[in-house]
Amino acid sequence: MTTILIVDDDIHILNLVNIQLSNHGYNVLLSKNGVEALEVLKKEPIDLAIVDVMMPFMDGFALTGEIRKQYDIPVLLLTARDQIEDKEQGYLAGTDDYLVKPFEPKELLFRIKALLRRYEHQTDETLVRIGSTTINKKSYEVQIGRRTLLLPLKEFELLSYLFSNPKQVFSRVHLIERIWGRDYEGDDRTVDVHIKRLRERFSTLSDDFQIKTVRGVGYFLEVQRK
Repeated sequence: MTTILIVDDDIHILNLVNIQLSNHGYNVLLSKNGVEALEVLKKEPIDLAIVDVMMPFMDGFALTGEIRKQYDIPVLLLTARDQIEDKEQGYLAGTDDYLVKPFEPKELLFRIKALLRRYEHQTDETLVRIGSTTINKKSYEVQIGRRTLLLPLKEFELLSYLFSNPKQVFSRVHLIERIWGRDYEGDDRTVDVHIKRLRERFSTLSDDFQIKTVRGVGYFLEVQRK
């Protein structure tokens, strides 16, 4: 199910958009300001953010800039003013679209669907996200919140494969063939060594996932529910 984060200090707007999107099958999360929104983004996988411009603590432009630094999701800004300066500032901050209040609920839905389609075409399965941890298969980077890690190649490929197939148990032989190739001449203890390194590396960095052992069989990646 697609999850949409709505960020607005106006409770009436929050309720209106929540009802409208929930009725169309979206999972909706609500935040009253930018600080709350960033906390939600750390804990929940979000597919799209709808952000009001005028908010206390952190305005919509600043929040959009923070989202753009840390997450690859579409952002739709809401504003009460149809001023070209506001639109320019929004696009400079990194917003994908702009909607002026008051707006028709149907137009909001059209714009959400268009943004989600656009991002689906862009990602092409190069990004795998679990919680606040994202693996970029194109750049070989692992991002946890604001922190970006570059792992040794085989560690990255092993983690990426497990990330792409959560809850699925793989034998050591299967992982050797998949990551090191069928011509690999070492033994399957290589997998154990790399799993140990991944566990040690991420134990203090992320609680989004754990790599579990199934005795006598192999390993699988377990997503941690919060």
